[in-house]
Amino acid sequence: MNAIELLKQDHKNMKALLEELAGTTTRGVKKRKELLQKIQTNLTVHNAIEEEIFYPAFKKAGDGKDDAKMYFEALEEHRAAGELVLPDLLRTEVDSEKFSGRAKVLKELFEHHADEEEKEMFKRARALMGKEALETLGDQLARRKVELKKQAEAA
Repeated sequence: MNAIELLKQDHKNMKALLEELAGTTTRGVKKRKELLQKIQTNLTVHNAIEEEIFYPAFKKAGDGKDDAKMYFEALEEHRAAGELVLPDLLRTEVDSEKFSGRAKVLKELFEHHADEEEKEMFKRARALMGKEALETLGDQLARRKVELKKQAEAA
């Protein structure tokens, strides 16, 4: 599987989890906790593989200011979701309306980020890198994803 297909599948899975979380109520404590754990693991793993492998390859292949801008914007969106919104959500009582609001913010932030990547960065990556490089990157992403999921499960 090439890198873009793998990352798009991750986006699809995360969107489904976030949509399911957004559809829960304050009474769905157990469900919210389960979903939150899955979201935390998947978001952490996804952000890591993009930041460690895909983004550096994109930046290296890039040939202009717009490519660098996309790279740095994507990193900032990861920081916002992974270091600000998600930790805040994890500290929020799952049976509160505050949790509902924060879950919605994380969902909207992730959807914006994923849509931008898919419409702009991935399109540009195809033009810059070519099919063979994207296949190689996809293999690297898949291997690292397995490692990180194992680490998360062991923790």
